[in-house]
Amino acid sequence: MSTAGLGPTIALARAVAYKSLILRVRYAFNTVTNLVTIYIFFALLFFGGREVAPQALNDSLTGIIVGFFLILTATVAYSDLSWELIREAQWGTLEQLYMSPLGFGRVVTIKTVVNLLVAFVFGGLLLGAMLLTTGERLVLDPLVVLPVGLLAVCSAVGIGYILGGLALVFKRVENIFQLVQFSFLGLVAAPVDQAPLLKLLPLALGADLLREGMGQGTRLWELPTGDLALLAGTAVGYLVVGYLLFGVLSRKARADGQLGKY
Repeated sequence: MSTAGLGPTIALARAVAYKSLILRVRYAFNTVTNLVTIYIFFALLFFGGREVAPQALNDSLTGIIVGFFLILTATVAYSDLSWELIREAQWGTLEQLYMSPLGFGRVVTIKTVVNLLVAFVFGGLLLGAMLLTTGERLVLDPLVVLPVGLLAVCSAVGIGYILGGLALVFKRVENIFQLVQFSFLGLVAAPVDQAPLLKLLPLALGADLLREGMGQGTRLWELPTGDLALLAGTAVGYLVVGYLLFGVLSRKARADGQLGKY
């Protein structure tokens, strides 16, 4: 990127981040409810499991905590873009974003980066609450959690691009959100060791590597090199495919005159 284009891009990033903060503060109840709902679901699972099957719960507690952390992070990362595009269409400002001199693609990319930062903040808050509730101790090595978690969530972001494109064309895609979120519940618990092909699915391999890193204290360079390479490859693959499909769908919405309608 040229120096001439760096200044406007930084200004755009600041504006997008500020707008995201303002909206989350202004609608604080919805922001907090999203986090609290997932925590309550975890608390019910934890306290109920401790009464019914304490040994089984203890054996799988690390996996459950890592799974909830990754689910919340991925859900915020993939769904926020779609919801933002839907809201922009409702407010009548979506066409203004499309006519940005920096390009609609750059605007969407910066929104995605901001959403990723928000997702990890939310995930960190939930992770802290779960550790305090359970008394469990995990190895929170930033050199493992951040890169592995980011690569894992990138696959979900690729899906978010596709859903964002579908939202531009079809407007109402809430049911698909629910389907994807339920799918994530199964993917974070996928037995990738028993079925290696599952490693190609979103979140599955990333969740497995995070469980090993956070539960056993395995350092980044001690994780299987092949798995790390595959995780990076799938992350890039989902992002590229998702972004390309988003471009196709956004151009279709524009050609059909549906871009600013809701």
